[in-house]
Amino acid sequence: MRGWRNSLRREAWAGCKMRDQDAGFDFQRYRQLLAEADDETKRLAFIDLLIKERAKERLEAQRASDRDAMTATTIARVLGTSRA
Repeated sequence: MRGWRNSLRREAWAGCKMRDQDAGFDFQRYRQLLAEADDETKRLAFIDLLIKERAKERLEAQRASDRDAMTATTIARVLGTSRA
């Protein structure tokens, strides 16, 4: 079990590069991991991995949105004070 979890972690880390290139899921990687999940424990670990990766993507999107909002606010503040 421990070896399989480590394998999932390595796979998740290796998949980060592809996720940076393509915002979508790496279906081939997930299909392979699902095929290897031949018992309940491995299937639950696979589901946990999917949930964690989706949560991470949502957090990254929220942070990007916050950065964009702060940038827009800063630009508006600079432009507003330069007109005065």
